Amino acid sequence: MIAADSSSLIAYFQGISGADVEAIANAVADEALSLPPVVVTELLSDETARQSLLPVIAALPKLAIGEGYWERAGTMRSLLRTKGLRAKIADALIAQCCIDHNIALVSRDADFRHFVLHCGLRLYP
Repeated sequence: MIAADSSSLIAYFQGISGADVEAIANAVADEALSLPPVVVTELLSDETARQSLLPVIAALPKLAIGEGYWERAGTMRSLLRTKGLRAKIADALIAQCCIDHNIALVSRDADFRHFVLHCGLRLYP
């Protein structure tokens, strides 16, 4: 099981090549892709893409948010910010969801590197 970030999913839906897109295609074929809820929100926020994406997104499994999630995400983001590192709220929420479920994240976004180095996020591949 893997999770995907908006950056890689957008590339996947647009048919852009890359290792991340290949990983997503394989995970979809193997029914091994789950989406963090924040990624669902990000993807469906684009009105022009929303209508075509809604059925696809609705069919994919979503990662559940567990007890204490918001507190853990806030604490993790605070840790990175005290180190002077970039930590967007959406990225912190996505990273925490993946950490909680112990699954790797597929992403083109280099900002997740701080969550890997300091918080235990795993990236795929």
